[in-house]
Amino acid sequence: MDPSLIAQLPPPLPSRQIIGMNQPKADLRTHRTYAWNGWDFTVPPGVFLPGETSRMVHQRLLDGDIAIRGRRYAAMGVGLGVETAVAGLRGAARVYAVDVHADSVRAAGDNYRRIVPDGEAPEFVPVVSDVFADFPEGHQVDVVTFNPPAVSQRVSDDPDVVRNVCAGAAVTDAFFSQLAERDLLAPGGEVYLIVSNTADLRGIIGHAVRTGFTARIHHRHDWEDGVLTHLFRLTREPAVAGDGARDGEAVR
Repeated sequence: MDPSLIAQLPPPLPSRQIIGMNQPKADLRTHRTYAWNGWDFTVPPGVFLPGETSRMVHQRLLDGDIAIRGRRYAAMGVGLGVETAVAGLRGAARVYAVDVHADSVRAAGDNYRRIVPDGEAPEFVPVVSDVFADFPEGHQVDVVTFNPPAVSQRVSDDPDVVRNVCAGAAVTDAFFSQLAERDLLAPGGEVYLIVSNTADLRGIIGHAVRTGFTARIHHRHDWEDGVLTHLFRLTREPAVAGDGARDGEAVR
């Protein structure tokens, strides 16, 4: 572990700024639609729409920057299922749609079956689970993506908003602990975690490292409003210089 690198991660923004930036939309309880990359998704009540950070992950899956062809892929916090549809169309070996919210897992499955042609679709495995608590026994995955609801300030008392926005670092702590304890990440596997300084970056990555992961900053985006979004690539094997990293930054 490199404490100096963790210390270089930005601290959380001021509380007032975090709360102001993360106010939920008023249409959460309605039926909606969502369009991306020429695909149309149905969005039932209670299922959240992807934001810009989610689209950063979706585009990298689509472009192959996050490699999923022939690999077992898990979309943690799947929501309406954009990433599972991409994985199905980009040749994943198996696709796991994981979410604590049963309606989100159901919506992801419905969208997957509509967008991914039957004859080409990899196996779709719906998993209603609090992180990995109810993930199928004996299964391992090669790639996991997660855009966690790690905002460090409570922005609402609505449980659906908390679940999707501001569960805090507890959800990422459980995510990494369960991955490690249950040996769910296959040899050579990768975790892509996207978090910004609306969350406790140092605490989140520090816990991952203490749990046995090596973290690299795969991409960093400055939104020019104070928010710095980091896409981390994490593995449980010794890091190889230049392998999938940007800026050469590793945390061990």
